Amino acid sequence: MNILFFGPNGSGKGTQGAILKEKFKTPHIESGAIFRENIKGGTELGKQAKAYIDKGELVPDDITIPMILDRLKEDDCKNGWLLDGFPRNKNQAVKLNEALKQAGMNLDIVVEIELDREIAKNRIMGRRLCVNDNNHPNNIFIDAIKPDGDKCRVCGGELQTRSDDQDEAAIDKRHGIYYDSETGTLAAAYYFRDLAENDPSMTYITLDGKNSVPEVADELVSKLPK
Repeated sequence: MNILFFGPNGSGKGTQGAILKEKFKTPHIESGAIFRENIKGGTELGKQAKAYIDKGELVPDDITIPMILDRLKEDDCKNGWLLDGFPRNKNQAVKLNEALKQAGMNLDIVVEIELDREIAKNRIMGRRLCVNDNNHPNNIFIDAIKPDGDKCRVCGGELQTRSDDQDEAAIDKRHGIYYDSETGTLAAAYYFRDLAENDPSMTYITLDGKNSVPEVADELVSKLPK
């Protein structure tokens, strides 16, 4: 299965992506990692991308999309892939769809986690990290994993916050791009939703991000093509 994943920061997208990765035994391709690998590896596309990044400019789509396609053509993707973090806007969605068609790749499933913007923001700012184990989930805004006062709900350890989780301006900026349904990331998701309505080979799945992780996972699995 070739899968595209959409969801705002704070929606639990990474967790649900891991479930799909395990179910279909496909690599989870994150766009940021592709940039890092190409730049570190000194590929021609990586060199071109680095020149823009070093100037503080966005890397053009005609560099980004070939870089992504190169990754999707690698051996570990021959039985499917899960792409996360791209496209970020409608224009990129159109170009990606055209590039996939030219490469003879089908997009089988598009997943969108729906979540109110204020809830997504609170979930990010409410995250607390246990000093004993970062995998102990604690969030002051989620009843099911609310800390025990200022202590970890799992082990009683001290809790800390990540500085970027508390950067409200940065969160608002990222969410501003994501929730833009005219030209932003939601517009990209809706572009594929509209394609799926007329393409029986493509399945568009929406999930209710307000629910708990197990509930969202159950909904995801129930909506996957049999």
